[in-house]
Amino acid sequence: MMWFLLAALLVTAVAAWTDWQQGTIPNWLTYGVMVAAPFAHVAYSWSHGATTQEIATNGSYSVLGGFLCGLVPLLLYNKNAIGGGDVKLFVAIGMLCRPMTGVEAEMYSFFAAMLIAPIRLAYEGKLFRTVSNAFFISFNSVLPKTRRKEIVPQAMSWFRLGPAILAGVAYTTYLHWRAP
Repeated sequence: MMWFLLAALLVTAVAAWTDWQQGTIPNWLTYGVMVAAPFAHVAYSWSHGATTQEIATNGSYSVLGGFLCGLVPLLLYNKNAIGGGDVKLFVAIGMLCRPMTGVEAEMYSFFAAMLIAPIRLAYEGKLFRTVSNAFFISFNSVLPKTRRKEIVPQAMSWFRLGPAILAGVAYTTYLHWRAP
């Protein structure tokens, strides 16, 4: 599993760099991993003398990992909370790391974002406005019409998630590296 975690670390490092510099995560990176990961798991299993059933299971777990790691990010994407590149990167990580480790990396990535985002927003002077907007976005649908607030796109704050995803995958790799 370590080789796949190291591959995920490399992929997220490239994604974090391009997200930080250009504000986008390249499709060639995410789609390339999504196509290659199941085949890499099958090839790895085959090269280690696994049975046909084990080989098929490992390839299937790769696809399942992508599906499971894409669920929460897809819901966030539908609420315009994260970008599509972030969703594709989480799916790619899930396919590389498979379900358990992929979800673990995703969880640590969101934890890293929860630590980084408020610090960055406070530094930019946008923290209180962003918290206010988040409240109204979350509860506008249940508030009476007279109390609802229209959120204009210009008042929204955007946060590049790529570096936080890298931090989550790096921490997951570290935990698995030092595990006996």
